[in-house]
Amino acid sequence: MNRVELARQLDHSTLRPDAAEKTILAQAEIVRQWGIGFFCVQPSYVALAAAALRASAARVVSVIGFPHGCDRSAVKAHAAELAVRDGAAEVDMVMNIGRLKSGRSQAVADEIAQVVRAIPGIPVKVILETCFLTDNDKIVACRLVRDSGAAFVKTSTGVKPAGGATIADIRLLRATVGPDFGVKASGGIRTLADALALLEAGANRLGTSASPAILAALPS
Repeated sequence: MNRVELARQLDHSTLRPDAAEKTILAQAEIVRQWGIGFFCVQPSYVALAAAALRASAARVVSVIGFPHGCDRSAVKAHAAELAVRDGAAEVDMVMNIGRLKSGRSQAVADEIAQVVRAIPGIPVKVILETCFLTDNDKIVACRLVRDSGAAFVKTSTGVKPAGGATIADIRLLRATVGPDFGVKASGGIRTLADALALLEAGANRLGTSASPAILAALPS
């Protein structure tokens, strides 16, 4: 894999709550300069990011229900609509973790489907926040995501210090959703070695704020 190929699989993320507009613009320029495929931002910054990247091939991704996933389903669906209206080409929604842990699988599935229906044609990635889940929870969640019309399962928000993408989780997620479904590894991906190991384990998208360091370590 060369630098160009890897860059296309990165979701460069700028999600800190204290990120100012100048930070978003500076990070958008990084996305442009390195040929990164995707730029993931908070909903309030989607329009700014989309305008900054208008002349590039990069696509803007908005998080929804971030970081805890506890918004009402209708709020998540409306937030997704607004993000797409502002220029988001993809949406990363946080699953309602508490409902899954309560055994309310149908409610979780219904919510994912509601968001998918709200933005037809737009890929929806569902953040599981795997650090809160048992392996059985992860399997159940993956099946719900796959069967509800979403495009990807995603490991983590990256917010919880103990959370993040692991090789074991990526292998489990890939084994559960099958070879043709999206698996996004996110959280704690800081080096080229991290990135390549997660791709080898089965991820086909990587969420990271360390894109320049990762790409600089790979020959162009």
